[in-house]
Amino acid sequence: MSTLPRLGISVGDLAGIGPEIIYKTLLDSRLLKYCTPVVYGTATVLFDDFPVDNQQSAPLTFRQVRSAADIDPGKPNAVTCWDDDFTLTPGQPTEASGRAARESLLAAARDLKAGLLDALVTAPISKENTQADDFRYPGHTEFLTSFFDAPESLMLLASEDLRVATATGHMPLKDVAGRLTKALLTAKLRILLKSLRQDFGIDKPRVAVLGLNPHAGEKGLLGSEETEIVTPVIEQLLGEGHLVYGPYPADGYFGTGQFRKFDATMALYHDQGLIPFKTLAFERGVNFTAGLPVVRTSPDHGTAYGLAGSFKADETSFREAVYMACDLIRQRQLYAHLKPLIPGPAPRSARHD
Repeated sequence: MSTLPRLGISVGDLAGIGPEIIYKTLLDSRLLKYCTPVVYGTATVLFDDFPVDNQQSAPLTFRQVRSAADIDPGKPNAVTCWDDDFTLTPGQPTEASGRAARESLLAAARDLKAGLLDALVTAPISKENTQADDFRYPGHTEFLTSFFDAPESLMLLASEDLRVATATGHMPLKDVAGRLTKALLTAKLRILLKSLRQDFGIDKPRVAVLGLNPHAGEKGLLGSEETEIVTPVIEQLLGEGHLVYGPYPADGYFGTGQFRKFDATMALYHDQGLIPFKTLAFERGVNFTAGLPVVRTSPDHGTAYGLAGSFKADETSFREAVYMACDLIRQRQLYAHLKPLIPGPAPRSARHD
């Protein structure tokens, strides 16, 4: 890229560890070789109470601006998106901290849509504390899908050697079976396949699909969703030349390391995918929203109110989210340039493997 990517950073719930992990990530000035960070919030409110690292070659300072149009490339920037003075107690979310989280996210999303940013990295919010009359979304993913008018999106957890997507997202477990349809699973798998090519540079991705029921339904004995929904979708995509396989029993699939044979795994509900992912890659995992016309990443953890104020939070996942956003921007640009030269998958009848 001829210019550094401009990364918008929403601060999350200020009573949580969001400001701390942002601060710790930006302390490493080497980051400025790869992007221009733009934090959405008042820097003095966010960071002034944090201890100074005596090993730093220079203090962490921000260019505070009213608009992302005025940011200073290659330096930390902060966009003012609230003028209210409020007192925060670490670990104790309030109406004010929820409002600040909303305003930070909305301002960053507007600037991303306007082309003033190249990607968005979101610090954790409290889904409960962020709700308001004009913000009724169960999480970042649902809000951004609506805001950017995407017909569907996909929660994709990624680390260096593991990628896990979820066909259904933030919903009660009792509603999953009713939500899972052939149309939904097909749409989610198509988003995943496209993202693996467009965002991760994998020309012929191999994808595994998990079963919904124990032992993947045991041929109908423990549930019919595998035979009625999952298997027909897999067969359809295989017939189109895509390398999609399954359904696999989730416990044995992760327990025996089968996931290492695939470029990504499609779990059918939230905890089925996130529990093994966080067990295997929690510290370095990144939450990426595939299927959007923009790049959005976040750490794979929550607000961690219990750690807030202790200055003991681990910023590794947030740092990985920042670097992954930079990589995804570059990969999408490369894909757009090379796309006319990349053949699609051959129909199954035309393949020789």
